[in-house]
Amino acid sequence: MRRVILVFFLFVPALFAQSETGTLPFAETGAFRLYKFEQPIGQEAYTVTRTEAGLDLQSAFEFTDRGTKVPLKASLLAAPDYTPRDFTISGSISRMSRIDTKAKHDPNSPPAFTIAGYAPVAIQQSLIRYWRTHGRPASLPILPAGTVEIRDAGPEEFTIAGTRATFERYRIAGLVWGLETLWMDAHDNLAALVTRDAEFDHFEAIRQGYEPALEQLVSSAARDSVASLAETAQSMPGRLSGTFAVVGATLIDGTNRPPIGNATVLVRDGLIAAAGPASAVRLPANVRKIDAAGKFIIPGLWDMHAHYEQVEWGAIYLAAGVTTVRDVGNEFEFIAAVRDRIRAGQGLGPRLLLAGVVDGDGPFGIGVTRVNSPEDAARWVRKYHDAGFEQMKIYSSMKPDNVKAVCREAHALGMTVTGHIPNGMTIYDGVNAGMDQVNHITYALQALYPASFDQRKATPEQRLEAARALDPAGEEGRRLIAFLREHHTVVDDTVALYELNSHPEGESVSKFEPGVALVAPELREQFAGTGAPPARVPLAELTQRKRLELIAALHRAGITLVAGTDQAVPGYSVDRELELYVQAGFTPLEAIQSATIVPARVMKHDSDSGTVESGKRADFDILDRNPLEDIHNIRTVHRVVAGGVLYDPAPLWKSAGFTPPK
Repeated sequence: MRRVILVFFLFVPALFAQSETGTLPFAETGAFRLYKFEQPIGQEAYTVTRTEAGLDLQSAFEFTDRGTKVPLKASLLAAPDYTPRDFTISGSISRMSRIDTKAKHDPNSPPAFTIAGYAPVAIQQSLIRYWRTHGRPASLPILPAGTVEIRDAGPEEFTIAGTRATFERYRIAGLVWGLETLWMDAHDNLAALVTRDAEFDHFEAIRQGYEPALEQLVSSAARDSVASLAETAQSMPGRLSGTFAVVGATLIDGTNRPPIGNATVLVRDGLIAAAGPASAVRLPANVRKIDAAGKFIIPGLWDMHAHYEQVEWGAIYLAAGVTTVRDVGNEFEFIAAVRDRIRAGQGLGPRLLLAGVVDGDGPFGIGVTRVNSPEDAARWVRKYHDAGFEQMKIYSSMKPDNVKAVCREAHALGMTVTGHIPNGMTIYDGVNAGMDQVNHITYALQALYPASFDQRKATPEQRLEAARALDPAGEEGRRLIAFLREHHTVVDDTVALYELNSHPEGESVSKFEPGVALVAPELREQFAGTGAPPARVPLAELTQRKRLELIAALHRAGITLVAGTDQAVPGYSVDRELELYVQAGFTPLEAIQSATIVPARVMKHDSDSGTVESGKRADFDILDRNPLEDIHNIRTVHRVVAGGVLYDPAPLWKSAGFTPPK
């Protein structure tokens, strides 16, 4: 490897020659290895050639994510100093979203650069080259839309296969939602990029030859993220902590007790010191009072299926009234550091409860935490347990014996097990192997199909016919419900995510999720590219109706369902999940409880969370309108109290680039 690195450093300068500008290449080729959760998944190859008009960059970018190919091509025609002229990009930016964009730039117009998100990497390299040779502006307009901010964070040294290399580190905001970290090497090449893809998943790109530095680069980017978290927390206006009382609101405490009018909630040292009718709550002299007359207090919401892969989620969750989040799959070092920083009061975000993800080898495997033997199971379960993770999460390529081994080890240490049902297994197999909980309603829905039906081999017409026949009240449905009830299995269904992927492609998401119009500009094109293509719409929409029918049947039967989003539209999909529950037959209070006291019980935190009662964590939301009259009023967050700190949602939304709702 040292020999490869040496050859690389000797060879790269030969690709460059002095143009009229004195610094820019007239011909160049390069390649990047692409990673997700530090697992290699693909490659990008690019060329830059000189033409009579200037520079012509062509990039071919492709990775395979859990069996799905994500191909992307881009072209950039630019002046010799990288001033853009024509830019085109087409293909996929995730398993579930596409892009087809063109942008033109008049070189005589004010400075701007043409780029559309995190990929391809060579376009980001061109952005940095342009920025560095055009005065390094504090902000730079990007086409077709947006503004990017680039901050030079200084040199950073890495050891790569025994050889020291110094890269210049940059922090980039506005290109994707949240912060990216990028490094340029001494030859003006992009050395590495740590970011998120269009599914919000951890994504890394490393120039060929620098791959051994991957872990060091990811750790450095995590430090950048945690530092950003602390900066945001310190600068957030509208915070109130210590001892204070919220007075005059109607209290919906999350139990089955009737609402209490003209209530008072006293907060002291992060806990609820008292909650009830104003006449029954004695307040300290000179206590600060928050007038909430005409408003409604509910417990802080939980999101039971999160992938908290960037620190910007913290502000968004709080703004939406989410005060506790269960993360069910992340990069170990990153999520543990963020959890600890928030827990210590040095960061901004909800309380984090963590599930450690493990997968097995295979074409659909994800990440680097692999369990292929009982010994692997013992090692990873112990590592997660010792780091304070409360659960284990099974992913899709695990083998049955290894699922059993993980469950056995986790239960022995007092942990529970959640996750996907691995390929080749059924929900019955997973639960019988020891899984306590199941992510995604789709695994329960699959149990309603005849055992002989193979969706992979079926024609579209056969799939549609089979979906029409699904009946939760039929024999298979009754069998499933009896099984889940017997095993006390918990399901987080993520039905709002399925809705996002089931609507017709090209139809605005705002028809069912108005919050999408308020997301950060960098996210809008991602959501515009979601949905089912025309040929798949009938099956997609029918399957979504069947999911809701099954959720209704499970709820009527007393199966424990907890609200979880799997990201979807940040912040707002928690609200949408509850709206869909009411559509499926929940009462508004039952929907609220699915995101408050029910997950608190599931996670064994009901003694300190889940309701607004004396002695519990001061986690609650103040709403402008009554959610028991209309569940859509869950969106009218006026203030949120998390861990005893009161926040104004508007600055929280703005800090992550969102537009506050009116």
